[in-house]
Amino acid sequence: MDIIEIQNLTKDYGEGRGIFDINLKIKKGEMVGFVGTNGSGKTTTIRCLMGFIKPTSGNAYVKGLETWKNASEVAKSIGYVPGEIAFPDLPTGTAFLKSQAEYFKIKDMSYANSLIEKLQLDTEANLKRMSKGMKQKTALVAALMNNAEILILDEPTTGLDPLMRKSFLDIVKEEHKKGRTIFMSSHMFNEVEETCDKVALISDGHLIDVVDMDKIKNRPSKDFKIEFNNVDDYSRFKNLKYKIIRDQEKYSQVTINIKHKDINKLFKDLKNFDVKFISEVKYTLEKYFREVLAKQKEGKKNV
Repeated sequence: MDIIEIQNLTKDYGEGRGIFDINLKIKKGEMVGFVGTNGSGKTTTIRCLMGFIKPTSGNAYVKGLETWKNASEVAKSIGYVPGEIAFPDLPTGTAFLKSQAEYFKIKDMSYANSLIEKLQLDTEANLKRMSKGMKQKTALVAALMNNAEILILDEPTTGLDPLMRKSFLDIVKEEHKKGRTIFMSSHMFNEVEETCDKVALISDGHLIDVVDMDKIKNRPSKDFKIEFNNVDDYSRFKNLKYKIIRDQEKYSQVTINIKHKDINKLFKDLKNFDVKFISEVKYTLEKYFREVLAKQKEGKKNV
């Protein structure tokens, strides 16, 4: 079941700004990352999905409800962390979280308190004078405390230090294990790579690609960087016809791409060479998307 569906969604602000013809489906229980540079269209997409802004054309649906027409109903199913946090006029974090609990009719605050402890949040601090990180933590607790079926998180780790970022991602992983559907935007590839089932890339308002993380983690081939102690061995190795994807003659070094089934053969061959070092070059989500963008750019040149 597609619990979130975005169909041909466009919000055109003019002069090339906005989002254009976005199509994306998210199944119940999936965790989907949404990556792109600042200004690429992540927040505009999420605001349309929340029903905060009316699209120029196209539609967004949550649990079958069109979000612009049914924003208040849709909100009941969603725990949301906005990219820009603006709190109501309340004195402390405690007062804000209590008001949220009343709104959601939450009587048992034990889960909220456990989140407060994990995130080391001082809820008695003045709400308006909180640091960016403290505001972010407060918004995270408010989004998660209702045990919402869907979590929509817009750059949720902004303002968190590395330790708190890890704590938050651990919390999100636990929410995912409980069966929550999660849509999380980020400009940090490693965050979504670590947590998500699939990841969508947006660039200049256009959805470029959606990749299943299994495709990244379980590639049929690997890359190895090999450096030789002398030029002769470096030259001899190149004659073996391995697929060289980077050649650095200055260092007598090559990077090769090789299928899993041929790795044993590679190491047998290398016994005949004076190898300075060999190391696997990890294939990352960021590298994959850079390749996708490079191909797209090359395709535009050839049109």
